Amino acid sequence: MGERRQLINIAYRLLGSLADAEDVVQETYARWYAMSRGQREAIESPGGWLTTVASRICLNVLGSARVRRERYVGEWIPEPLPDRAGWGDGPPGGVTVDPADRVTLDESVTMAFLVLLESMTPAERVAFILHDVFRYPFAEVADILGRSPAACRQLASSARRRIGASRRPAGPAAQQARVVRAFKAAWEAKDIDALIGLLDPDATVTADGGGLASTLHRPIRGGEQVARAYIEIARAAVGLTILERTVNGRPGLVAQHGGAVVAVMAFDVAGDRITRLWSVRNPEKLRSWTDRQDASAHDRAR
Repeated sequence: MGERRQLINIAYRLLGSLADAEDVVQETYARWYAMSRGQREAIESPGGWLTTVASRICLNVLGSARVRRERYVGEWIPEPLPDRAGWGDGPPGGVTVDPADRVTLDESVTMAFLVLLESMTPAERVAFILHDVFRYPFAEVADILGRSPAACRQLASSARRRIGASRRPAGPAAQQARVVRAFKAAWEAKDIDALIGLLDPDATVTADGGGLASTLHRPIRGGEQVARAYIEIARAAVGLTILERTVNGRPGLVAQHGGAVVAVMAFDVAGDRITRLWSVRNPEKLRSWTDRQDASAHDRAR
C-alpha cells in the first residue's frame, strides 16, 4: 500500500482527473488482491507490477476518453486540484484533509501543462509522463505500451517537442499572485479597463460546465472580449464571493455562492499579463473542492 501515492500521482497526470485516477488505483489493487498469496509473493517488484497495471488501465481509459469527450457537452478541462492551503485570504492553518496530500504539486500538474497533455496521443502521453516526469527507463515503458524501447523513445521525443513548442516560461509565483489578485480586484469592482490591462491582447478563456452548470459554450478569444464576458458575469452573479486559492500549484481563484463552490479558475500568466484562463463549473469536477471546504469548516469548528 506504500505505492498508493505514487500510483495516484502517475494516474492523475495521465488522465487529468482525480476521480478517474482514484478509480484506476482502486482497480489496480483489486487485481493485486485477486491473485493468490503465492502469486503475489512470486512477483519480484510489487511496485513495478502495480505501476505497469495502473499505467495499462490508464492507457485503456485514455483510449476510450476521446470517444466519451465527443459526447461531452461543451469544452472539457482537466479536473482542478486544490492545494493544502490557499494563498492570500485562505483559511488560517490550512486544511488537513485534501486530495493534494496524495498528489505532489509541481510543474507537471499545472493546468497549462495538463491541457497540453490533452493534445497528445494516449501512447505519447504515457511514454512522456512515465519517462520524462517519473524517470522510468524506456525498457519498462516499452513493456507497458507493448512497443519497442526505440519506439517509446520516439513517442516521448514527439511529446517533448509538443510541450517545448507551446510552453512559455512561468514567472515567479509572487508575480503571478500579484496579477491574479489584481484580476480579482478589477473583476469585483467591475472595472473593465483594469481587466483589459491585465489580459494579454490574445488572451483566451475556456469554461467547462459539462452540461451540468451554465457557462460559456465555447472559448472566448481576445483580451477585450474576455474582459467584457467577466463584467457580464459580475453583473449577473449577485452574491458571488471570490476567494484566492491555489489551483494545481499556481495562484488561482474560487467562486462561491451561498457558501458552495461554483467555479474554480486557473490562470496562465506571462510577465504581467494573463494569457489563458480556465474556469471549471462542472460540479462533478468540484467535489474535491467541496470536501476541502467541509474539512476546513470542521477544522475551524474544532
